[in-house]
Amino acid sequence: MLDHVLLFVLPFLLLACFLVYWAGARYAYARRQPSTRGDPASFGWHFFVPCRDEEAVVATTTTLLRSRFPAAHVWVIDDASDDRTGLLVSDLAARDPLVHLVSRRRPHARTGKGAALNAAYEALGEHLPADADRARVVVCVVDADGQLSPDALDFVAGADAFADADTGGVQIGVRMRNADDPRPLPAKGRVANAYARLLIRMQDAEFATSNTGMQLLRRGTGSVGLGGNGQFTRLSALDGIAGPERRPWQHDALLEDYELGLQMRLAGYRVTHLADTWVTQEALPHTRRFLTQRTRWAQGNITCVRYAPRIIASRHYGARGVLESLYTFLQPVAHLATLLLTCVLTAVVLTGGGVLLAAWPLALALGVVSVVPFVLWGPVYRAQYAPDHSRLKGVLWGLSLWLYAYHLFIVSARGFVRLLRGRTGWAKTRRNAETRHSGPVATEA
Repeated sequence: MLDHVLLFVLPFLLLACFLVYWAGARYAYARRQPSTRGDPASFGWHFFVPCRDEEAVVATTTTLLRSRFPAAHVWVIDDASDDRTGLLVSDLAARDPLVHLVSRRRPHARTGKGAALNAAYEALGEHLPADADRARVVVCVVDADGQLSPDALDFVAGADAFADADTGGVQIGVRMRNADDPRPLPAKGRVANAYARLLIRMQDAEFATSNTGMQLLRRGTGSVGLGGNGQFTRLSALDGIAGPERRPWQHDALLEDYELGLQMRLAGYRVTHLADTWVTQEALPHTRRFLTQRTRWAQGNITCVRYAPRIIASRHYGARGVLESLYTFLQPVAHLATLLLTCVLTAVVLTGGGVLLAAWPLALALGVVSVVPFVLWGPVYRAQYAPDHSRLKGVLWGLSLWLYAYHLFIVSARGFVRLLRGRTGWAKTRRNAETRHSGPVATEA
């Protein structure tokens, strides 16, 4: 009987941890204060755009960065592309002295996004004069399909960000540019497009609300995570963590962006998040590509557990920061444990007779409390980011977010399987605009 009781208690313990974290994120989101703007002219700006077979989007991204931020340099890293990426960027660089092409060649290329960014870091170091004030130089990583808000540099230069000399990294918000695309799959029918629209909308709602709340919570705990798009770092801080090999980014990491933030915090630099401005990217309308992307994130979280001893021992992490970081690292483990417990609990209830069946109110309560936190984000998202839609749709989006969250169980399990099989490599995700490709894409499990 004690074993049966534990089967009910353990899910509630996992749920309690989730609810505490959710409540903290929701509170931080609701109580957030506007960030202050600064003077972008106080800094030198350099955009790093890592590319592998990005001919479909790289010219648009580079041109838009140069037009919106005319004083900034754009460094495009061509990671041994098999398409016309290098040629397109070379042509842009020939006409614009602030566009730079960093070409990587096999066998040294295609070894990870971190390695590509390290190549741009080295090229930037060679470009800057010896007496450059590297504390006044800011590097921003932008995805090949990323588009920064025109006001991004104003906020990043402000007192809440790099105007504070202790700040080493800043992550801005992320939004999905194709959230209102009426036909994301032009070659497909109505049902497929309806599903794709919902999948895209869920990704936008996730980043705009729950992910933003999580980052604002981390701002209070001192454990903000850097992302792969819209990631700003002070060059002197990159120097401080680069080590003797002069490689600030982990070249073989699945989450080189998040690990960069960990390295900065461990070195004593402040890392913060700004929700007032954002970078847009295209959400994935294909289930397989989406699950592959999220499996990489889950597997990357698991591998970050190796930082736990350093974080626990670090004087730069307080107790709340340690707990938040460990919670983040262990989320895939919690998802897998919840999945297993749910399966076992269901089997026990169905086969355990009247005593266990009498516990159905407890199971019902567990289910309801699990759903509500996701549903509550739906109306918030509608009110703040899609006010032209009905309140009913906001509630339906909230219910969809609950169903959408079940992908976490799938990707956590896949992440563990990949880790156990020793599979740590990854191919790039094909862009929505690509009609063909000449290299591997992130569609395999």
